[in-house]
Amino acid sequence: MTSLPARSLLLAAAALGACATVPRLASAPTCPSDAAVAEVARLYLALEKLPAPPAEMTLDGASCGQAKLMAALGPALGKPIGYKAGLTNPAVQKRFGIDRPLLGTLLEKMVVREGAPIPARLGVRPFLEADLVVEVGSSAIHEATTPEQALASLRAIYPFIELPDVTLDDPSRITAPSLTYYDVGARLGVLGKPLPVAGSAGLAEALRTMTVRTTDGAGKELASGPGSAILGHPLQAVIWLAGELKRQGATLRPGDLLSLGAFSAGAIQAGATVRVTYEGLPGNPSVQVTFPGS
Repeated sequence: MTSLPARSLLLAAAALGACATVPRLASAPTCPSDAAVAEVARLYLALEKLPAPPAEMTLDGASCGQAKLMAALGPALGKPIGYKAGLTNPAVQKRFGIDRPLLGTLLEKMVVREGAPIPARLGVRPFLEADLVVEVGSSAIHEATTPEQALASLRAIYPFIELPDVTLDDPSRITAPSLTYYDVGARLGVLGKPLPVAGSAGLAEALRTMTVRTTDGAGKELASGPGSAILGHPLQAVIWLAGELKRQGATLRPGDLLSLGAFSAGAIQAGATVRVTYEGLPGNPSVQVTFPGS
């Protein structure tokens, strides 16, 4: 299979520097070859199912593969703009035999603003998650150990509907390494209007106690979850992301976006309108998406 042109790969790798420093896992054992990554990139962009990676792949090897994959996808999907935390629910982690979340990367074209058109075909098996995004304000985020300290290093909070994708050809064979290699299901997400952090007294506690409610176009509730559904406090996902990136040799910079995980999840229906509202945050912010009809 023909791989991406060498010049395109070099340009994509250079673009990685626009976000956090590239993780230093290039020599990790079980890291997939450039040829294997190029084929995965081709299948991903064609919205085709991805094969299971080798059973011996480790999480560090999968992280190395993810970094290569992001470089390969760069010419089509743009530069990295942030990261996502996946498997932020302890019960889900247990199913995959791990005790921590997983790290994914967000590329420029994986995030659109509310109101942007949504493609009629989103992916292999796309679904919907009520999520939350924060914008980094300072690299001091790497030193945060409490939600209050994490909040002090943020610039803004965004309502966010993620539209992840189950890309593996056989979902029954999904593992933590395969999820990591294939970017923790990242495909597309819809970003609402920012809620500034500065001057918002009690915001850390409001994030923990809020109710994240998903409704349809008629206002009927489809799902809901508490702020504490993500690691006991959504800002714990920020602390984990900052720590994991530091472990991998990366530094978050002002403007980087962090997707914190799912408060609830559901199916995508053609022609449906879905709204996620964060009840308990200042102004009860929300974000809405309408899917194309069948």
